[in-house]
Amino acid sequence: MQWDDARIFLAVAREGSISSAAKRLGVQHSTVSRRIRALEQKLATPLVERKASGYVLTETGEELKQSASRIENELLSFEGAFSGQAEDVAGELRVTAIANMASTVLMPYFARFSAAYPRIELSVQVTNDSVRLSEREADVAIRQTKKPLETLIGTRLTTVASAVYGSRDYCAAVKSGRAAEKWIGVDCCEYHRAWTKQAWPQAEHEFYVDETSLTLAALKEGLGVGFLPCFLGDSDPELARFREPEKQHELGLWLLYHRDLRNTKRVAMFRDHMQREIKQATALFEGAAPASK
Repeated sequence: MQWDDARIFLAVAREGSISSAAKRLGVQHSTVSRRIRALEQKLATPLVERKASGYVLTETGEELKQSASRIENELLSFEGAFSGQAEDVAGELRVTAIANMASTVLMPYFARFSAAYPRIELSVQVTNDSVRLSEREADVAIRQTKKPLETLIGTRLTTVASAVYGSRDYCAAVKSGRAAEKWIGVDCCEYHRAWTKQAWPQAEHEFYVDETSLTLAALKEGLGVGFLPCFLGDSDPELARFREPEKQHELGLWLLYHRDLRNTKRVAMFRDHMQREIKQATALFEGAAPASK
């Protein structure tokens, strides 16, 4: 059996469908389907069964998944130990970060890293979901969390504070009694959702959003108040703090990677670069702006 066949099979086994596996691998749906059929013919046994909910592994398929996963782990371990050790570092580095950071405060840091190390091909992916670093969906993940997974190695970059913001005119109107207090319903992450429910327990909202950039836009339109990370809220002159940051609303900003990549030089270089950049912007992340902002 060729490893490439097993790699394609693993993608189907993990994603549960041909189309999702094809998207993950960056190939055509027909390519994945053809390779799975050819593998089944080569082994003279079915590996997957199609159900209403997607593809389900047969007993043989489950055994192959376990064997292929062990091989994959060995290959990833070898790659992590020996790749990127040369002085003239080159190669791909896949970084995943949440959208509201990647497209705003982090982008200049990414740009300066790319300029400093042009032989490293930096690929930035945006996702708010958990990424399987052990399966190399990405090399590095930048996440806001209180506690990273124990299977990952983490470097805590800084503290990210959040506060309640609204447009300057709306905040002034509410505080002077000329407007009623309204909260935007947010579903961008578990933290802002829970904090909003705690701050506005009646849970009545006239407007809902599911992404931080939408929260920002809605606040600027005077649709109410809501939580934003301070690095976003304090950077927009149209917004004002409706409530100051509180300790309970702080999250750690972590740079995470799989333990097999801890000695990979391009990962270490990226980690050190991000530590230097973010250290210079600590006040922005921690919300150390004047209370009058």
